[in-house]
Amino acid sequence: MVMPTLVTDRFTALDYTDFTNNHVFLKSCNNGFFDYNQHVHHDHHDGRRINSAKQLIGEALRERVENIDHEFCEPGEEDTFFVADLGEVYRQHLRWKLNLPRVKPFYAVKCNPDPKLLELLSALGTGFDCASKAEIEQVLGLGVDPSRIIYAQPCKTNSYVRYVASQGVRQMTFDNAEELRKIARLYPGAELFLRILTDDSSSLCRLSLKFGASLDSTDSLLALARELGLNVVGVSFHVGSGASDPGAFLKAVQDAHVVFQQAASHGFSLKTLDVGGGFCSDNSFEQMAGVLRAALDEYFPAHLGINLIAEPGRYYASAAFTLACNIIARRTIEDMSASSYMLYVNDGLYGNFSSIMFDHQHPVAKVLRSGGHTLYNTPAAEATDADGCIEYSIWGPTCDGIDRITESIRFRQLLDVGDWLYFEDMGAYTKCSATTFNGFTNSHDVIYVCSEPGAKALLGMH
Repeated sequence: MVMPTLVTDRFTALDYTDFTNNHVFLKSCNNGFFDYNQHVHHDHHDGRRINSAKQLIGEALRERVENIDHEFCEPGEEDTFFVADLGEVYRQHLRWKLNLPRVKPFYAVKCNPDPKLLELLSALGTGFDCASKAEIEQVLGLGVDPSRIIYAQPCKTNSYVRYVASQGVRQMTFDNAEELRKIARLYPGAELFLRILTDDSSSLCRLSLKFGASLDSTDSLLALARELGLNVVGVSFHVGSGASDPGAFLKAVQDAHVVFQQAASHGFSLKTLDVGGGFCSDNSFEQMAGVLRAALDEYFPAHLGINLIAEPGRYYASAAFTLACNIIARRTIEDMSASSYMLYVNDGLYGNFSSIMFDHQHPVAKVLRSGGHTLYNTPAAEATDADGCIEYSIWGPTCDGIDRITESIRFRQLLDVGDWLYFEDMGAYTKCSATTFNGFTNSHDVIYVCSEPGAKALLGMH
């Protein structure tokens, strides 16, 4: 097999269609990257690296946990940690371009502001959806041009509006008259997107209760914007985070088309439609993208020259991060029929499992290491209902009774203190909303690996 090779400057934004494959590349033990060079296995026929992304993540997990001596380690050495495969982010970008080639993604920074994740997305040429001064500062600090940022917060802090004006970040959203008057006073040169109300009843996290102008109010808002001399350049909507109904996109695009016509009647020449977020990284994406693509082709065909952008977050981040947790305590529950166990791990609902509370997620535990054996990505790691398996509940480390990760799960192994569990798909709305409740840290190590040569080249990994 011939492996494509790419040489590029570190932050050159390129379109990738031919550079992804199953070969694995890693940076050598610098800047928090796992050194895979000593763990590479060679094929006897061509001598090339053929390890899968799963193997790469597994080696990074194993390397970390096998080097921790629970009897003698320093406090904090056995803390929970992430392994992030930046190659997964890269593959998701290729998948996006394949399914929504006309829509430029503006990554929702709130989902996961991991610096390496943002660095890669910046190099891939995406835009960024920011909602605060801190997020905008972080993105600008990467050298991103202000034109690649949309301040997608319909209700903004006065001082933040003055800040973005000073930084040249012009694109921002609004959905009410008071916000228009605020912008007219503080940043009359802004490029405004009218955010409209959508049906987000099928989404994981509804936003319409808080944001969005109804179609009954859009005409009067556009009239006020014209009266105030403001520059409305587009329409935005958001069908809710983690949407599950493709029809929500169709209806929202239809409504946006109506607002474009209203704007034209007020003398505005709108140039951009922002279709927001709601995209999941699972197999539902192709169906959602297909419905959205067809709606855009019908109501905003390419020959009209309308710019199309979106605000995906979890789509890029979720599957790229795996979380490893240490079992710090075990409690036996005696029952008339059998024993079960309560496992206490060093992360919970107040930490990286905040996604259970805030994002309606259901993380599934798998066994990483038990009895001196690493079980990552093997049948023995999986939960099971087979005869003779052992029932557990899994709890976080705080003193709060609601800090429960899993009510009931069964494994083949008798798990004990010092063993490790891992949870996949932990990149979205996890570390970003972790707290320090009860004095537990919300700063956890991230070990970066990279299973795609294109991402490796963009990040300057050698």
